[in-house]
Amino acid sequence: MTEGSLAKKFHFIQKIKDFFLQNGFVEVLVPPLVENPGMETHIHPFQVASVYKKETLPLYLQTSPEFKIKQLLSLFETEKLDKVFNISYCFRDEPKSEIHRLQFLMLEWYRLFESYEKIEEDTKKLVNSLTGTSQKYVTKTIQELINEITNIDILEFLEFNELKNLLLKDFSELPSKNLKNWDDCFWTFFLNKIEPYLKEYPYLFLKEFPAPLAALSKLKKSDERVCERFEFYLNGVEIANCFHELTDLNEQKKRFELQNSEKKSTYGYQLPKPSEFYESLERGLPHSSGIALGVERLIKEIIKVDNPFWD
Repeated sequence: MTEGSLAKKFHFIQKIKDFFLQNGFVEVLVPPLVENPGMETHIHPFQVASVYKKETLPLYLQTSPEFKIKQLLSLFETEKLDKVFNISYCFRDEPKSEIHRLQFLMLEWYRLFESYEKIEEDTKKLVNSLTGTSQKYVTKTIQELINEITNIDILEFLEFNELKNLLLKDFSELPSKNLKNWDDCFWTFFLNKIEPYLKEYPYLFLKEFPAPLAALSKLKKSDERVCERFEFYLNGVEIANCFHELTDLNEQKKRFELQNSEKKSTYGYQLPKPSEFYESLERGLPHSSGIALGVERLIKEIIKVDNPFWD
């Protein structure tokens, strides 16, 4: 009997769970209604409203389970959870496309007391397990890849005006009207000039993102121009994003304040302070690494079902 596309999807998800359970991870559950859904400038959440009470509530649907999982990890002294994973629906208010949905399945896993290189190993083993064969992986730094394609050392342009002037001078064909910060410049450049070449590397790890893109990751001690972060690409499609987690509360507050200010100036709204997440860092989040992986994107690239999104 031939399996339908939905059955293939559900069996695939079970294989993911089996992989982590067989490797000593604990599956954890976290609530999807949160006080703060995530602080990234360009990720937009859904706020919850009560139809019955006819009022907007101070709650959001999670854009990622990250903050709640880190709350669990910060309780290590009592809970002893050091290897955890979660598969749950996340929600983001962004245009629908072949790889974007308002609701989508996210897999996240975390390791306490490990660097992000260990998560890279996990990712390779997971993909090999799901494909049934050992793949040929390529790992490059952002600096290396951009230099190979454009002969530009991106780490020489870490100031907003420097990068914007480079784009205006040497890449005038790119849209430049709404470049308000370094992130805008970088992603405009990367998505148009670099991403089309990523298909040349079917199984690609891109690591050491420039420091302005650190988000929730640590800066590299030996070169603070970059952060300890990687993204994993399958056939040119971003599948996963990994951080060697930042655990410094003061530094995290600075970054979040900057992102909230950018969100306000760019989109006209701000999010509430992530108090529970700050409490986790204050309590003491151990040295750790974690990754977020788009499950349906993985399904689409590996088993090629017609509709991996069930919505």
